[in-house]
Amino acid sequence: MNDLVRQHTALSESDLEWLHLLVSEWQLLSDLSFADLVLWVPTLDGTRYVSVAQMRPNTGPTSYQDDMVGHLVPRGRRPLLDAALDEGRIVREGDPEWREEVPVRVESIPVRREGRVLGVIARNTNLLTVRTPSRLELTYLQSASDLAQMIAAGSFPFPGQQVDMDASPRAGDGLIRLDADGIVQYASPNALSAYHRLGLASDLVGQHLGQLTADLAPPRGPVDESLAKLASGYAPREAEVEGNDGVIQLRAIPLKPKGTRIGSLVLLRDVTELRRRERELITKDATIREIHHRVKNNLQTVAALLRLQARRMDSDQGREALNEAVRRVGSIAIVHETLSQNLDERVEFDEIADRVLAMVAEISPGKVNCRRTGRFGILDAEVATPLSMVLTEVLQNALEHAFAPGEQGSVEVAALRGGTREDPRLLITVRDDGRGLPEGFDPQRTGNLGLQIVRTLVEGELGGGFDMVPAPERGTKVVLDIPVGPEK
Repeated sequence: MNDLVRQHTALSESDLEWLHLLVSEWQLLSDLSFADLVLWVPTLDGTRYVSVAQMRPNTGPTSYQDDMVGHLVPRGRRPLLDAALDEGRIVREGDPEWREEVPVRVESIPVRREGRVLGVIARNTNLLTVRTPSRLELTYLQSASDLAQMIAAGSFPFPGQQVDMDASPRAGDGLIRLDADGIVQYASPNALSAYHRLGLASDLVGQHLGQLTADLAPPRGPVDESLAKLASGYAPREAEVEGNDGVIQLRAIPLKPKGTRIGSLVLLRDVTELRRRERELITKDATIREIHHRVKNNLQTVAALLRLQARRMDSDQGREALNEAVRRVGSIAIVHETLSQNLDERVEFDEIADRVLAMVAEISPGKVNCRRTGRFGILDAEVATPLSMVLTEVLQNALEHAFAPGEQGSVEVAALRGGTREDPRLLITVRDDGRGLPEGFDPQRTGNLGLQIVRTLVEGELGGGFDMVPAPERGTKVVLDIPVGPEK
């Protein structure tokens, strides 16, 4: 819609925002009208209309099989659009149109903002399935007529009341029509069922909805306004009320077709099961985070015991082996600490890589500069845990064997997300400028325990590739090619 309005019309940015606000609300008008809605806006030169938005009803058959957005129509071809735009009134004159052997009733509703008509809504009703309307359908149509008059008068939608169409109740979820005093004139079956969930044992019609709602679900804690006033529909508001182990979501819409409030629409939805599942998920997430936190604490305890045992070792080789084990346990603990702070089993691995770099750099026998370039991105926990161990082993191997004591040098870890959408991959390069590989060294067959761990984790658990080759100028380059999930 933004592109069409800016390309073809003279509307300002504030006018465009008003149209966005209207489009966020007009699913309600479409459902109450049982009709398709198409928003037409006059072009910059005033000779044509451009359709910038379209909505189909959830409550009835569509009148348009094709998408109308982007169509241009010359002025004069659709007289009802011209009359609504020029006269600023709702136009219903004329016989039904026939489209592909389907009779369609066409109406035009001017869209007004601050005294100016910005465009026209064409309301198209498929008459093929018309039958004697029920009380529910009559209430829908009367409410749609009131909303259409408010749009034509510029009093609907309500400024500052941006609606999330996915989260807000819809007409089919439950609808209550109130008079000016807040007394229920009509309640749909779904609305009645929702109030029965709150504990109502009688009918809704004839009851004062605000007082009834306050009695069934008294507010908990301080609120900006009383629940009774909100449910009475005096102002456009949304709220959730809870009582008798039930939760319903309310949305009040004051009806002012001629400037004076004649009543209200209250849309409501029973969200009891949805909120119950959300609470279960919150509890589950909290439990998972607590487990990761306790695993991290246990791993740190194991690392502390190994460190303590290393200090008591007389053998230098044994002491070094224990220190290596401390670093391996520490790398896994870093992943669990990160997971304990997240809501899902995915981690931002750049932070983990930086902490692993800092941890391993402490063992550097010389003045070696360690740095990271590129970005690992977000990884699943089942990838992050073995990868942190792999990175620890590769860095530890480089710092121990590439440089002599006191020698200066550098180690660079480069990460690059690549591959295809079907096969996303992570390419990691660890390069040092040290002494290089010994002659005849085969990384796939020879090497210490650390390289054996790397090969096992990369090829076996991660399903990736591992190679260690001489760097182009000096030193050694380790290349890891790992399949990863898409970064969401």
